[in-house]
Amino acid sequence: MIVRQPAHVEREATQNIIVGNTVLYGAIAGEAYFNGVAGERFAVRNSGAIAVVEGTGDHGCEYMTGGVVVVLGRTGRNFAAGMSGGVAYVYGERGEFAKLCNLAQVDLLPISAERDEDDGAGRPQQRPRSVEDFGMGDMLRHDGERLRILLERHHLHTGSKRARALLDDWANTLGKFVKVMPKDYARALKQMETERLEAASVAAE
Repeated sequence: MIVRQPAHVEREATQNIIVGNTVLYGAIAGEAYFNGVAGERFAVRNSGAIAVVEGTGDHGCEYMTGGVVVVLGRTGRNFAAGMSGGVAYVYGERGEFAKLCNLAQVDLLPISAERDEDDGAGRPQQRPRSVEDFGMGDMLRHDGERLRILLERHHLHTGSKRARALLDDWANTLGKFVKVMPKDYARALKQMETERLEAASVAAE
């Protein structure tokens, strides 16, 4: 899904509400790119959709259980309340996001500019692999790569000036994003990784 302003319109996307309330409520799959701000309860109960938006109202990503959401502008209050899965990346240029985020079940993590090393199997991909795999890779790692890919997709599909400006100043951009990571989700992913490594070690013996 792509929602963008007409070519002749010059509204500032990060201040222009382009879709209303409860957009992507209960979404289970797909990609969505919004060249503007969403209303309240954006991506509530999202369990698998990938979305980029240039701002949100109150209660964004509430009760989210999967998928990836990127917010390129300001959020309302109570972001991530009850969020138990998936991840969100929020641009916090003014440093106010921590006060707007509900931290009961999530951690706010910095995003490293360094490239994570692994065998390549968990790296995010520029193009989706299938209708069931949107190329997001290992959600514990590769945040910088994943975020850049999603901004590039957003710019490609919407012509977003905001995305273009952030990409052109990437070295400074990364430090202003935070990763919203549900605590239980992170523990589950780490446990699955440990079990996978142990199984691989036994198989190699």
